[in-house]
Amino acid sequence: MKEIVIYGRGGLGAVTTGQILSAAAFYDKKFSQSFPTYGVERTGAPVQAFVRISEKPINIRCEIYNPDIVVVLEPSLIEAVNITSNLKKDSIIIVNTNKEMKIKKFKTYSVDATGIAMKIFGKPIVNTVMLGAFAKVTGIVKIESIKKAIDDVLGKKGEEMAELNKKAVEMAYTQCKGGVCKLHV
Repeated sequence: MKEIVIYGRGGLGAVTTGQILSAAAFYDKKFSQSFPTYGVERTGAPVQAFVRISEKPINIRCEIYNPDIVVVLEPSLIEAVNITSNLKKDSIIIVNTNKEMKIKKFKTYSVDATGIAMKIFGKPIVNTVMLGAFAKVTGIVKIESIKKAIDDVLGKKGEEMAELNKKAVEMAYTQCKGGVCKLHV
């Protein structure tokens, strides 16, 4: 089982990211669960979304305390929240930043999700961009499954919005091999 924690701020789509990731795992014939935890429910407050993905049924129903993967939608959270506490020694961290990010002892990937989002949406909507990088970096879910899950979760906001988000996922996935996703050890 892989346990994932998504760190964001209220309004950035961390909860939606978890929902899409969990639905994508379902399309890959895996078991999954997704749930958020909120502090103060307001725009800009730190938010965590938890996702579990497994080949077998998941019977555990609690927050994730020792994640395999951490996804950081907003780089300022690295200082605001201790994202490395209780990480496993082989955990992966995927951070939205246009700078080289090294976090001691962990495999760290930098993704310019904000840059990609600005090209596609004209706004810093980074959550689905980060899913494209997640798919490429981890291989846990297929990009095609993420696109199907986007239709499920975002389709109600309109076909155009879903298509833009699928384009954002594709761009991040493709650019990871072109140097946007950089591994820092």
